[in-house]
Amino acid sequence: MRIAQVETIPVSVPYTHREVSAQVARDGVSDVLVKVTTEEGLVGWGEACCGADTASVDAAVRAMAPFVIGRDPWNRDAMQRDTFTHGLWQFRAGTGNFAWAGIDMALWDVCGRAAGQPLWRLLGGRQESAATYFYYLARGSHESLATQVADGLSHGFEVFYLKVGLDDAEDLVQVASVREALGTGPRLRLDANGSWTLPQAVRMLRALEEHDIDFVEQPVRDHPIGHLTELRNRTTISICANEGLWSVAEAYARIRARQADVFCFSQYWVGSILGFRRLAWVAECEGLQVCKHTHGELGLAAAAAHHVVLTIPNGVEGHQQTAYLLEHDILAEPLPIATGPRWGTIDAPGLGVEVDEDAVAEAAARYTAVGQYLPWQDDQLAKEER
Repeated sequence: MRIAQVETIPVSVPYTHREVSAQVARDGVSDVLVKVTTEEGLVGWGEACCGADTASVDAAVRAMAPFVIGRDPWNRDAMQRDTFTHGLWQFRAGTGNFAWAGIDMALWDVCGRAAGQPLWRLLGGRQESAATYFYYLARGSHESLATQVADGLSHGFEVFYLKVGLDDAEDLVQVASVREALGTGPRLRLDANGSWTLPQAVRMLRALEEHDIDFVEQPVRDHPIGHLTELRNRTTISICANEGLWSVAEAYARIRARQADVFCFSQYWVGSILGFRRLAWVAECEGLQVCKHTHGELGLAAAAAHHVVLTIPNGVEGHQQTAYLLEHDILAEPLPIATGPRWGTIDAPGLGVEVDEDAVAEAAARYTAVGQYLPWQDDQLAKEER
């Protein structure tokens, strides 16, 4: 079995409402679908997550195709090595990892379909029969937050997630509103996207203690290296790391240093499904937990990560997802987490999901017509005084 063709399809899928954080303000997901076809006509699908610039990731996937075409899809690691060494993508590791993750995913899909087995079996088998995912709250008024919490609770969600780091006083108001609406019991997580200084983070975490916070994701920047560790030693709230896990080497070093209680990343952060799983097991050896990250994703990337989550023993309750936010997906059947928090075992071979060609065409046409959903809006940018 050899790979005959690698195709890319940039797509844009809207959210039901704008995602706002200390870093981004975006209205949907713009990713690159990767379609790999073997000489025998077997097709595998992947998704290269993008972020800053969809066109650059699309170009990267196409530049990597010569390292894949004509080769055995089971030899993914060798292809990745050649791509990053001889293709020089080691010098553009961030874009390279986002792009290669889509190819890697499609190759896994091909292999799983050829073997007639779901990915979790090829990865070593299940540790868990199901996983749960969070409810992503949008910042808003007291009434808006209460309505969102009621919606989440009515659909069975038990973990809720709110972005902070935009304004200290307003952050405290938002968190208090959410906890009031939640009552006791449901978990509340916060993400500051590295926007706080170390003294500011210490002060904010002390003020937030009364609201029973499950953990705070990336309260300070990933650099200087020691800041996250110092903060972890100065607060009673659990700390989650996300930024700074930009590669296998960086993620490994930070996990080994035990810089956080929870490490939040996924296959596109470190470039491959197997890389994600290997590092999750490193965290397990260090007695730490893993939360599957989302950078904004469609169903293919979500399914790939779910297979990994099923095979690790140290996953959190309430992994990250954006399926609940999408106006539509590019799959023939909606994911379980598009309507609730729980996702069980995937039994179908490969990624275990099928694309909807019409939905892909619609999303591709939207990308062609209006481009990608930018991660920023004009009012976020600093304006020069006139």
